[in-house]
Amino acid sequence: MEKIVVNNLSKIFGDTPKKGIELLEEGYSKDEVLEEAELTVGVNNASFKVNSEEIFVIMGLSGSGKSTLLRCLNRLIEPTAGEIKIDGIDLMSLNKEELLEIRKEKFGMVFQNFGLFPHRTVLENAEFGLEVQGSPEEERREKAKEALELVGLAGWEDQKPDQLSGGMQQRVGLARALAVDPDILLMDEPFSALDPLIKKDMQDQLLDLYEDLNKTILFITHDLDEALKLGDRIAIMKDGEIVQLGTPEEILTDAENDYVREFVQDVNRSRILTAEDIMTKPLALQYEQDGPRTAMHKMKKNEISSIFVVGKGRKFKGIIEIEDVVEVINQDEKELSDVIQETPLADPNESLDELFADIADLNIPLPVVNDDGKLLGIIVKSTVLANLAKESI
Repeated sequence: MEKIVVNNLSKIFGDTPKKGIELLEEGYSKDEVLEEAELTVGVNNASFKVNSEEIFVIMGLSGSGKSTLLRCLNRLIEPTAGEIKIDGIDLMSLNKEELLEIRKEKFGMVFQNFGLFPHRTVLENAEFGLEVQGSPEEERREKAKEALELVGLAGWEDQKPDQLSGGMQQRVGLARALAVDPDILLMDEPFSALDPLIKKDMQDQLLDLYEDLNKTILFITHDLDEALKLGDRIAIMKDGEIVQLGTPEEILTDAENDYVREFVQDVNRSRILTAEDIMTKPLALQYEQDGPRTAMHKMKKNEISSIFVVGKGRKFKGIIEIEDVVEVINQDEKELSDVIQETPLADPNESLDELFADIADLNIPLPVVNDDGKLLGIIVKSTVLANLAKESI
């Protein structure tokens, strides 16, 4: 379901923004518009859709227009032209009062510089958005405490911001945004000022929260590794334009222009690609109720020497090797349950880096199994080697 729809959105800074739109339509570049009309192109004809409960990353270098685009989405910066719809509501048609209500109802924001009030406690900072909304004191305190607990700051309510580390301060900013229970979180380079280890922790926590909270997140970054880690889809910007939009895998493997190609050339694919990205469908499966001759038939037909066993709903049970099936048949047995072996498993979100040791020591495919025990696919060693080979080319 589409949460946000943006069509032909542009923002021109200067005294005659409509002139800037005309020049862009005539094919002038950002630099040429500045030279010709002394106007700065912030966003140039951006169109995209964001699905409900998706992490949509907008990335680019400094000056690419990513932060301007984010602020146009809730009209903190007034667009020069274009259409913005949130849940079907046309934001460009709203008056000031209606816009304020939509911001309160739909949006939460997290900024790079934390934006905390130094004279307020952690709890008071976390409840600020609720205070602006006019929530009763007892209700906002309760919601702020719940949000602080979500981000791991229970017990820190009475501290002041200057008593916290940078990572903890950013958690307060995140709690403040979550406390108002927005549909959409707008996050403008929230982790860029943090040390690398703290930054990684915050990324991991955001992903954990995302799994639990059912929010739509628009995340701004200049860091490609961060974009690839967090984004369900990524829009790459240059000179105010979106120059490519796609999944992390599409961005890595199908760069549409030299600009994107230069961005991704130094990416460590083994850290970005996950088990789910490289798994394949098994050639055959042995169902729990099947007998040894069925297993032998499937292995011969598909020229495989082992077969994975699943139960109802493709619940993973283990693996059977052909030598054991032969022995069961020779003994005229009907059951295979005694020869089903356990095997290492991969989580669909594990990276290639994390999986490499398990894969290297296995002579059989590695099954990919979700938290419910369902077999999603298998990883074949040759597929892993092929992906690593791409990285070294």
